[in-house]
Amino acid sequence: MGIGRGRGRAGTIDFPALLSGLRRNVAVRLHDGDLGVAATGDLRRRVDGRNGFHGNRRDLTPGRRYLVTGCAGFIGSHLTQALTARGCSVVGVDSFTDNYSRSVKERNLRQSCAGGDVRFAELDLAEHAVEPLMDRVDGVFHLAARPGVRTSWGPTFEGYLRDNLLVTQRVFEAAVAQGIRVVYASSSSIYGDADDYPLREDAKPLPVSPYGVSKLACEGLANAYARSAGLDAVGLRYFSVYGPRQRPDMAFARVFECLAANRPFSLLGNGRQTRDFTYVGDIVDGTLRAMERATSGYVYNIGGGSEISLLDSLTLCENVVGRRLDIRHVPAATGDARRTIADIGQASADLGWSPSTSLEAGLFAQGESVALPEAASPKAAPALAWAEAS
Repeated sequence: MGIGRGRGRAGTIDFPALLSGLRRNVAVRLHDGDLGVAATGDLRRRVDGRNGFHGNRRDLTPGRRYLVTGCAGFIGSHLTQALTARGCSVVGVDSFTDNYSRSVKERNLRQSCAGGDVRFAELDLAEHAVEPLMDRVDGVFHLAARPGVRTSWGPTFEGYLRDNLLVTQRVFEAAVAQGIRVVYASSSSIYGDADDYPLREDAKPLPVSPYGVSKLACEGLANAYARSAGLDAVGLRYFSVYGPRQRPDMAFARVFECLAANRPFSLLGNGRQTRDFTYVGDIVDGTLRAMERATSGYVYNIGGGSEISLLDSLTLCENVVGRRLDIRHVPAATGDARRTIADIGQASADLGWSPSTSLEAGLFAQGESVALPEAASPKAAPALAWAEAS
C-alpha cells in the first residue's frame, strides 16, 4: 500500500509536545501551507472547489475529505494511508485509549500520515462535540472502538459501552445532521458460535462475549437511525484482521514477537479452533469500496475467504521466520468462538470485492515488518496540520 503525496505542507513539528499540548486543551495553531488556518477549539478551514460539495461525495476522488475515527489504530492508520494515496485529505481523530501502548499508536500515526494531507485531533468522542469534525467532510469512516473479546468481561465492560456504543451513537447523530455516509466497523464476533457455516449476513447473531454484544448493539443503532432519522450507514463485519501494525495483544503479533525473542508462546485451547484471517490491505480495500458502492443500510462480511486452524497458522508463521515456535497450551478463554468463516458473496456482488492476499503472503509481510530494526522506521514527525476541536 503506497503513501500518496498530499497537498498540505507543514514545518517540522515536535510530535510529543503537540500531543501533550492537545491533552492539556491548549489551542494549537495549524500550519497548512496553502491555507494558513488557525484553530482555537474547533476545526475551521477554507472552502474551495475540491471539498466535495459537487457530484458524488462518496467517490474517493482526489480532493475529497473524509473523517477517520481511530486513525492511529491498526486498521485506521492503514485506511488513512490509503486515502491520502488516492489524493484525498483526512481529518483524523484518536483518543489514544490505554488498551495498548501510546507509543505504538503514535508510530502508526507517523507512518500513515507521512506525505499525506492529514489534520489530526486527539479527542475523546464520548465527551467532545463530534459535528464540528464533520464540517466540510464528504464521508465518515468510523473505526474508533475499544477492541478485545477476552478483556470485555467484568467491570471493564463499562468502557466498551462508552467507547463502542455511546461514541457510535454520537457519530451517527452528527452524520445525520450533516447528511453524509458513515462506514462503520462491526465484527465477526457478533455471530458467536453459529449453527451454519460459512457465516452469512442473515445468520442469527449469537455473540458469546460482551465485546460481541457491544458491536451488535452498534448495528442496532445504525438500523434505528437509518429507519427513523435517515442515516446513510454501512456496516462491515471484519473477520480476524492481521498484517503490519497489528495490535500487540493480537495473536500473530505475539507469535512473531515470541519467535523473534525465542520465547514460549501461550496457545489458548487445543489449537483446533479455526479462523478466517483477513489481511489488513484487503480490509482497507473493502472499506473504501463500501464508501463508494455499498447499499445504504446494509451490513457486509469482510473476510479472508479461507478457514485454517490456529495450529496450522502457527506453522505458517514458523515457515516465515525459519524457526520453531515453543508452544505452551493454556486453557481456552471465555468468549472465544470455536469457528469463524465468512460467506463474502454479498460483498462480492455489491462491492466487487474479494480478498487478494493469501495467508502465506500476508504473514510474510507482517513478519517482515516486525523484523525491521527501529532505526528503519520513520523518525521525523509527519507533515500534519494539527487541530483541537471542542
